[in-house]
Amino acid sequence: MSTVDPQVRDEPVDAAGTPLVDRRVPEQSSAGEGDPEAPRRASALWTVLGLLVVLALAAVVKVLTDLVPAVTEGTGVGRIAKSVEFPVYAIALGFLGNAVLSLTGVRARMTAAFRTELFIKIGLVLLGATINFAVVVRAAGPAVLQAVALITIVFLFTWWFAGLLGIDDKLRALLATALSVCGVSAAVAAAGAVQAKKEQLAFTATLVIVFAVPSIFLLPWLAGVMGLSPAVTGAWIGGNIDTTAAVTAAGAMAGEQPLQIASIVKVTQNALLGVVAVLLTLFFAFRAAPADAGSIPAGSVAAGSAPAGSSPAAPVAGRRSLGMLWGRFPKFVLGFLLASVIATVLAQSLPADVLEPRLDAAKELQTWALTLAFVSIGLEFNISSAKEAGWKPVVVFAAATVVNLLVGLGLALLLFRNFTF
Repeated sequence: MSTVDPQVRDEPVDAAGTPLVDRRVPEQSSAGEGDPEAPRRASALWTVLGLLVVLALAAVVKVLTDLVPAVTEGTGVGRIAKSVEFPVYAIALGFLGNAVLSLTGVRARMTAAFRTELFIKIGLVLLGATINFAVVVRAAGPAVLQAVALITIVFLFTWWFAGLLGIDDKLRALLATALSVCGVSAAVAAAGAVQAKKEQLAFTATLVIVFAVPSIFLLPWLAGVMGLSPAVTGAWIGGNIDTTAAVTAAGAMAGEQPLQIASIVKVTQNALLGVVAVLLTLFFAFRAAPADAGSIPAGSVAAGSAPAGSSPAAPVAGRRSLGMLWGRFPKFVLGFLLASVIATVLAQSLPADVLEPRLDAAKELQTWALTLAFVSIGLEFNISSAKEAGWKPVVVFAAATVVNLLVGLGLALLLFRNFTF
């Protein structure tokens, strides 16, 4: 009589009646297979590894900043080495790390750790603690005038020239906002306001970085060649370089006083981002949206944000304008101002021997945060997305950058030539 279990009697058996098909639950073929948390853990691990890379490169920057001038002192390159500031080493090492990680195929997995915007905001808030609030108050008036004039002129020129070349209205809005306000952050805000395609946002962000990185080195050098004062240099840098991180890097290369004015001018422009985003929303709601028959492109940044069957009508834009104004307002600006106020009040109430060590600690933390940001600039850079668009947006960006430089220099000379620290 067969001893085969009735449940498996139809399966092939050997001479002893043992089923040839192994009905046991197979072992998992790979670690984590079937575990829904495995991808999340793997992503977190790569993020941690990426953060370690950023920290390691920042530590190397610190070593090079102290070591190179000491080693080359008295040699032919000693004077040059002494003038090279930490942002140069940070960005260069960031690009080097980018190349190595890209060649090994792991850079894309680590990108969550390359938080340029986060690091730069932390650095700027700490920078506020080293700036006397009286300087902020004195610079606020000229900074607001410069920001309003520069944003208006550069935005209108970019919008006009892009239209002349037949560029899509939504891409025109992204280019004009990024150039006139504050780079990638402005492009993101504009993309949400006008419902731009993700590809348009990615290309605009790439253009911002491609043009901003050379400016970090070019503007401080030109300011030195022209003999500009520290205040004018800072105002020119703060008003012209598109990204806050690049402004801070260029300001740090130019000196402590130019960095202060550059930061004040840039945070003033950043504060106007909400206003620009609201105006773009209203413009596209009243004028551009009817031409689109109330549709939202499936690949747009704002796709899915409107209720089904609804259109971005003017009443909706009107109701949301104040909320958007606050939503787009860069909150780190408030932190920058608060840190400056606190430091100024403490300077009046604490002895110097008590306050100075604390300010020095804030300065050291600020340097570390900015170093992490500048390293991340190099690590985040992605040249491949620049190949995806045509030549027209590049021409627009280049022409508007020249206009921005010239108009910005004129405004800086006009508004900051008599500024004293």
